[in-house]
Amino acid sequence: MKIRHIHLEETASTNDYIKGVAFEADEMVVVSADWQTAGRGQGVNRWESERCQNLLFSLMARPSFVAVQQQFVLSMAGALAIKGVLDHITPDIRIKWPNDIYWRDRKISGTLIETSIARGEISRFVYGVGLNINQTQFVSDAPNPVSLAQITGKQVALMPLLKSIVEGFLAQLSLLEAGKSQLITAHYNAALYRATGFHRYHDSMGAFEAELVGVDTNGIITLRDRQGQLRTYSQPYATNSDSTDKLRFEI
Repeated sequence: MKIRHIHLEETASTNDYIKGVAFEADEMVVVSADWQTAGRGQGVNRWESERCQNLLFSLMARPSFVAVQQQFVLSMAGALAIKGVLDHITPDIRIKWPNDIYWRDRKISGTLIETSIARGEISRFVYGVGLNINQTQFVSDAPNPVSLAQITGKQVALMPLLKSIVEGFLAQLSLLEAGKSQLITAHYNAALYRATGFHRYHDSMGAFEAELVGVDTNGIITLRDRQGQLRTYSQPYATNSDSTDKLRFEI
């Protein structure tokens, strides 16, 4: 798959920009920016980032070989690509369902995913990422941000890191194209935040303790509470979900 990289000094949102770029079926487009004036997180959240200090980018591809019903494996693939690169820099990197990247109990990366369907297949997959690299002070009301610089005490060159993440995502896509979605699912589940033990969660019924059973290729997470009851939740903010019950991790 060919890679086309567009770098911008400033844009409202790399996700919004990339959706206006024409692309071929055999290429991946990457749009990165020094600064976003309207960077978005999930739901109504905004993403805080100092100019030129962090990685702000979006990937766009047409992975028609992935079944629409299993499109969450693309989210898994992206999270694994980021984790794989960060693992070479610092330990304790985990994936917090559905696709945030955590260092211990602190968030180092957030993701905004947008998928388009046409004629029963995925026609466009956009994976937007904010990854905290060199920023050392956060002033928003986000509860638990952290950056690589805060973790390691060192500054990191941004573009080589982005190149490694893109290469990692291409490697994950190659596995999907080879029909190895179950391998990616297994790696994703093994890399999950709170993969073992009982932890506190909260849903519409209140707080409870549960252990993680796993996440399926449709993005549904299953927990087992202290009473042995299985609890399932769809992706937060999923527009195609019949469930209105949202799971919150208590940290």
